[in-house]
Amino acid sequence: MEKVAGCVDSERIGGSGGSATESTCPHWARTRDELSGLVSKDAFERWFSAASLHSVEDRVASVAVPNEIHQVWIETNYLNELKVAVNQALPEVNEVRLVISEVVKEAAPTEEKIDSSAEDFFPETKAEEATHEEASFGKRLKVAGLNPQHTFKSFVVGANSQFAHAACEAVAKGKGQGYNPLFIHGGPGLGKTHLMHAIGQEWLRRTGNSKVVYLTCEKFTNEFIDAVRKGDLERFRRRYRSAEVMLIDDIQFLGNKDRTQEEFFHTFNTLLDGRCQVVLTSDRPASEIKNLEPRLVSRFECGLTVELQAPAFETRLAILRRKVEEWKIQVDEQIIRMLAERIGSNVRRLEGGLMRVGTFASLAGERVTLEKVEHLLRDLLREENGKQVTVDAIQRVVAEHYDIRLADMTSRRRPASIAGPRQVAMYLSRTMTKSSLVEIGEAFGGRDHGTVIHAVKKVKERIELDAETNDQIQRIVGDLRR
Repeated sequence: MEKVAGCVDSERIGGSGGSATESTCPHWARTRDELSGLVSKDAFERWFSAASLHSVEDRVASVAVPNEIHQVWIETNYLNELKVAVNQALPEVNEVRLVISEVVKEAAPTEEKIDSSAEDFFPETKAEEATHEEASFGKRLKVAGLNPQHTFKSFVVGANSQFAHAACEAVAKGKGQGYNPLFIHGGPGLGKTHLMHAIGQEWLRRTGNSKVVYLTCEKFTNEFIDAVRKGDLERFRRRYRSAEVMLIDDIQFLGNKDRTQEEFFHTFNTLLDGRCQVVLTSDRPASEIKNLEPRLVSRFECGLTVELQAPAFETRLAILRRKVEEWKIQVDEQIIRMLAERIGSNVRRLEGGLMRVGTFASLAGERVTLEKVEHLLRDLLREENGKQVTVDAIQRVVAEHYDIRLADMTSRRRPASIAGPRQVAMYLSRTMTKSSLVEIGEAFGGRDHGTVIHAVKKVKERIELDAETNDQIQRIVGDLRR
C-alpha cells in the first residue's frame, strides 16, 4: 500500500485500518479546506466533520466515515464535490471510495503478543479463530478491491433482477463455465456493481486465496497509460493477466480509447485462454457502446449477457423496508409506501430519498408527515415525474441550437464557434443530469474532469454577465424538458 507522503503519521494512514485526522495529515487538511468551499457550512459540519483519510492505494483514496448513513448520504449528494476536493490535495488520485470506520477496524488484522511456552496449554477458542479468519478475509477483500457490504445476502432480488442475480450466483459458485464473460448491463443505480462485488466475495470465500481483481475501466486505462509512460508494460501485464477472476466495472469507458482497447483485447484473450472468469458491467449493451472495436463487441457477447432493469413497486418496497431495519431509522409505513410508489428509476435514488427523510426525522426530532416528505424530496420527485435528460440529448440539442456538427462535441477542434457551445453542453450536463465530472468528460471525447469544471465556471460567469447568453441557455433548457 502506498503511504500518503507528507503526513506526520503516514504509517497509520497506509497501515492497518487507522485513520488520518486533520491534525496528522496535511493532505486531509487541504481536502477539508477545498471541500468547505464546495458545500454549505451546515452540510460540511454534518457530514464531513467526522470523516478522515484512511488510505491511498493504487491511486484510490479511501475516505472513512462513521456509519452507513454518512456513506450513502455522501455518495448520493456530495461524492463529486469530495472527488474534486481530494484531487486538489492529491492530484494522482483518480478514484475516491467511502469506507465505514467500524468495518475498516473489523477488517484490519490485529497483532497479539503470545507466550509461546503457554501455546500448547491455552489453545485459541473457536470464537478467536473465527475472528482471525474474518480479519484475514477482510484483508483479502481489501487487496482485491472489494466492498464487504456488497454481498448476495444484502441484495434484494426482484423480477427486474432475478435472472441477473441467478447468473451471478452461478458464476460465484463456479457453476457458470459457459458464462464467460458474464456481461451485466443496465442503467445507473440498479445494482451492477453490487452484484459484481458479491461475485468476488463469494469466490474468495469458496476458493481461499484465489487471485480476484476488481477495478473500474477508468483505473485500468490510467494504469495502462502510466505503464506506457514509465516503460513498465510487462509488470502491468503480469498483474492483470495472472488473475483467476477479473471484475471490470463501467466497461463503456473503453470507447474512444484506441490504444487501451488494443491492450485490453490482448489481456481479455489471455484471461479467457487461461480459463479465468471475466465479469464486465456497462450502462448499455456491448453493441451500443460508442467507438468500441467490433472485435471487442464480439468478445463481450460470446458469453452470457444479462440486464438489470428498474425495480417494480414490490421490490422497491422490500428494499426500503430492509434499509429502514439496517439503518435503524424511524419512518412510518405510509411514507415508505409513498417513496416506493413515487421513486422508481433506480435503487440509489430510492435509498437517497429514504436517507434524506430518515436524517430529517433524526435531526429535527419531529414526526415526518407526507406533506413534509413532498417538500424534502421535491427535487427528486420533480425529476421522477419529468423527462429524464441525458448527456447525449444535451449534446444533440446544443449542436442544433448553435448550428454545429454533433461530432464537434467530442472532437479536439477548439475554435470559439465550437468551444463555446461545447462548454454550454458541459454546463448543462453538469446541472441537468446526475452524471459525474468524470462521466461528462468521457462523453465529450475523453476530456478530464478539470476541463469540465473550467467549462461550468466559464458558462456561469457568462450567464451572470450577459443576459443574451442566459436567454439562449434557458431556451435550450426548455427544449430539453419538452
